[in-house]
Amino acid sequence: MYEDLKSSLLFCLSFPLYRWPSLMKYYNQADNVNWLEEYKERHKAGLEARRIVASFSKRFFSEHVPCDGFSDIETLGCPSHFFEDELMSILNMEGGKGLTWKYYAKKILYFLRQQNILKKLKAYLQRPPDEQSCLEGAVLVDQYCNPLLDICLETVQAQVDDIAAKVRKYLKSKNARHPSVTSKAGEALIISQVELQRQVLDAMNYVLYEQLKYKGNEVDYYNSLNSYIRQVLIHRTGIPISLSVLYLTIARQLGVQLEPVNFPSHFLLRWCQGTKGSTNIFDYVYIDAFGKGKQLTVKECEYLIGHHVTEEFYGVATAKEVLQRMVGNLLNIGKRESTDQSYQLLRDSLDLYLAMYPDNVQHLMLQARLYFHLGIWPEKVLDILQHIQALDPSQHGAVGYLVQHTLEHIERRKEEAGPDVKLHSEEKHKDICYSVGMIMKHKRYGYNCVIYGWDPSCMMGHEWIRNMNVHSLPHGAHQPFYNVLVEDGSCRYAAQENLEHNMEPYEIPHPDIGRYFTEFAGTHYVANTELEIRYPEDLELTHATVQKIYEKKE
Repeated sequence: MYEDLKSSLLFCLSFPLYRWPSLMKYYNQADNVNWLEEYKERHKAGLEARRIVASFSKRFFSEHVPCDGFSDIETLGCPSHFFEDELMSILNMEGGKGLTWKYYAKKILYFLRQQNILKKLKAYLQRPPDEQSCLEGAVLVDQYCNPLLDICLETVQAQVDDIAAKVRKYLKSKNARHPSVTSKAGEALIISQVELQRQVLDAMNYVLYEQLKYKGNEVDYYNSLNSYIRQVLIHRTGIPISLSVLYLTIARQLGVQLEPVNFPSHFLLRWCQGTKGSTNIFDYVYIDAFGKGKQLTVKECEYLIGHHVTEEFYGVATAKEVLQRMVGNLLNIGKRESTDQSYQLLRDSLDLYLAMYPDNVQHLMLQARLYFHLGIWPEKVLDILQHIQALDPSQHGAVGYLVQHTLEHIERRKEEAGPDVKLHSEEKHKDICYSVGMIMKHKRYGYNCVIYGWDPSCMMGHEWIRNMNVHSLPHGAHQPFYNVLVEDGSCRYAAQENLEHNMEPYEIPHPDIGRYFTEFAGTHYVANTELEIRYPEDLELTHATVQKIYEKKE
C-alpha cells in the first residue's frame, strides 16, 4: 500500500512535465503548486469534456451548428484550460477512428477559443488609441478566424523582429553609423532627419522585396489567407493592408514613424516630409507596400485607383479603423464563398465587426438574416432583432417578418418527430444499388466522394432539377439520388447512374466527415450511431459489398 501511494505521488509530481507541456504556461515556476490537486482537477475536467463531446452527436446530429450545446459550455464548472487540453487530446487521437468525437471536439474547441479571443479583442479596443498596435489587431483577427491554429502575438512579433534585424544588417553595410544600427535593443527610437529615414526605407525595400521576395498577391487576390498576418509571413505575400501593417511595424521599430492611410480600393502608408502632424496632404509621400514599397505623390495615388478622391481619404487612420478595414475585407470574401455551407468566414467576420461596432444596424441585420438562413441560433436571432428595433424603429417591416418566421421555426423544432428511417428491404427502395459509407467516383466529373444518405428518386424542387439539367440524364429524376461528401469540401446530390465504386478508395478530406461517420475502415466509412439509426441496414450492406468488390479484385 505504501509503495502504491509513493508511486501515485511520484506520478503526480512528474505528470505536468510530460503530460502538460502545453499547460505549463499557466503556472509560475515560483508558485508552490499542489500537483495532486491539479491532477484531480484535470481528471475531473477530462471526464466533463468527454461527457459533453459524447452527448453532442445524439443531441445535435441534425444541426450544422450545435448552438444549444455551446450555451452549456459557457457555464463550465472546471478550469477552461484543462477542458481545452482534453479536447486537444481527443483531436490528437491517431488513425481514422473516433471521427465523430473529433468532429464535435473541434466544434467545441473552436467556440471556446473564439470566446477567449473576443474578450482579448474587447480589452484591446478599450485601450487608448496610442496603445493599440496595428500588428496586435491583425493577430487578433487571425486568431479569431483560425482559432485552432497556434497563433500568438509573441511568435509573430519575433518573426517581424527577425526581418528588422536583417534590415539593420543591410543598413549597417551602407551606413555603419546610422541611428537604427547603433541603437540599443528595446530602445524607443524616433529618427527625425528625412535623409536618415529614407535610408531605412530603402534598406527595408531591398530586404523585404529583393532579398525575402515579399510581393502582393495579384494572382489570388481574394483569398482570405492574404488577410491573415501569420500566413503573410509564411507565404510572403498578401494584399495592400496586410503588407502595410507589416511594413509599418518594421519601419517604426527602426525609427521611422509611418502612418496608415485608409485610401479607397488600395490601402497605403504615408511618410511625412514636412512639419510633423501637418494637415497638408502634399507634405507627405505615400507608400504602396503592395507595390514593393513604391513611393507615390498625391496625383500618382489617384492614378493607382483610376479616379480623383477628396483630401479626407489621405488622412491618417487609427488602429481601430485599420482593423475595421481588415475585417471588412474578410466580410466581402465571406459573402463570395459558396462551398462552405456554414458560411464560417462570414459568421466570424461579422462577429469581429460587431465587437467593434455593436450598434451597426446594417451588420446586425446581416447577422440576423444569416443565422435565419442557416437555421441556427433562433433565440439569438430574436435578441438581435429586438436590438435592431430599439436602434432603428424604421426597420419594423424586415424585423417583423424575421421575428414571425423565427418563432415558427422554434415551434416546428419543438414538434419535430423522430428521425426518418430508410430500409433497403422495403419495396419502394428496391432500385437503390449503393449504401451509406461507400466511397464512390463520379463518372462525369471525376470527383471522389462518400455516400451519407440516399433517396429512391430526386427529392429536390423543380427549379433545382431544371438548373442541374437532370431531365437530360437517361433515367432523369426518377432514379435513386445520393447525398455525398466530396473531397473538395462540398456536399452534392448525385444521380445513381453517375456514380461508380472507387476501386482505389482513400480517406475523403471533408470537414463534415465526422458528423456522419465514426471510422475510416480502409475500404469504406463506418456510419456513426445517429446515421445508423436512419439507415439501419446500410452498415451490413456496405461491408458485404466492399468485401465482394475486393475479393473480385484480388
